[in-house]
Amino acid sequence: MAKPLLIKRYASRRLYNTETSDYVTLEDISGFIRDGREVQIIDLKSGDDLTRQYLLQIVADHESRGENVLPLEVLTDLVRSYTTQAQSVVPQFLAMSFDMLRDGQSKMMESMANPISAMPGFDAMRAQQEAFMKAMTGNLANGWTASSANDDDDGDDDNVELAEIRQQLAAMQDQLTKMGGKR
Repeated sequence: MAKPLLIKRYASRRLYNTETSDYVTLEDISGFIRDGREVQIIDLKSGDDLTRQYLLQIVADHESRGENVLPLEVLTDLVRSYTTQAQSVVPQFLAMSFDMLRDGQSKMMESMANPISAMPGFDAMRAQQEAFMKAMTGNLANGWTASSANDDDDGDDDNVELAEIRQQLAAMQDQLTKMGGKR
């Protein structure tokens, strides 16, 4: 993990980005976090960690602008958790819930990046495609595909597949010929 981006709060309450040596706003900090950066906000004078306070302020600002992410019931339960014994369970529950959400989102993004390979029967379809290419090119495709490089040299399986594909091609040719005659 990379070190968090250090933001220093001056006595004037201005926030200073130590990485870029310039002042930043809450909106800038929100952007850093959305971009995947960890942020740590420290009071320059006292050395206190103010990160939690500022993150809560960012959430409050978004909620007050109508960008409601937290349902009213969740906010109410959060307030209740500060006054009950459930306080010890709530932080772990929320952390686990967000971990599950992040994990689910990353799995969804992975499946969206390559949806065809996750499709049932994809491997069989790829093997048929490779066999078809062998038949069409008279087995000139040797070495072009991963599976042809891994084939054994006895040729038995290849001959059976090749014969089946040739039969299928002949049947397709017959159908095309018949369709051409019906015009």
